[in-house]
Amino acid sequence: MDFYNILLNAHKGFGYLELVLVALFIIALLATMFGYSGKVNNFLKKTTLFTMIFFHIQFLVGIVMLIINFTKGMNMGAVMKNADLRFQFVEHPFSMLIAAVLLTVINKKVKSNDTISIGIVIMGLIAVGLFAFAFPWTRVFGA
Repeated sequence: MDFYNILLNAHKGFGYLELVLVALFIIALLATMFGYSGKVNNFLKKTTLFTMIFFHIQFLVGIVMLIINFTKGMNMGAVMKNADLRFQFVEHPFSMLIAAVLLTVINKKVKSNDTISIGIVIMGLIAVGLFAFAFPWTRVFGA
């Protein structure tokens, strides 16, 4: 098995884990938002931290895979003309980068504040929306 296939399998496997973590993050975020006091609890702190960590791991593995693909002589003009390739090599990495940055900011805000603000919730929903847009549902779960 070559190095690229190992990275591809790791990226796909972490993708399943990331789906679970994002679901837990949304549950914790909404439970805290609609909770009586709006106080940040340990469940929200831990799910935010682990979701952010695995987002970063996924992003780094994906960037290495992207670099490997482009060092094989991929033509960027051909990538931009093909919708599937454009999603895989442009839209997916860029959306996941923005989602990872937003999750990093959310993690910092959750760690430093005692209560949750609507801004944190909106950033969390935007990050999850970008994740849902950029997640390759058909490649992971089939057509």
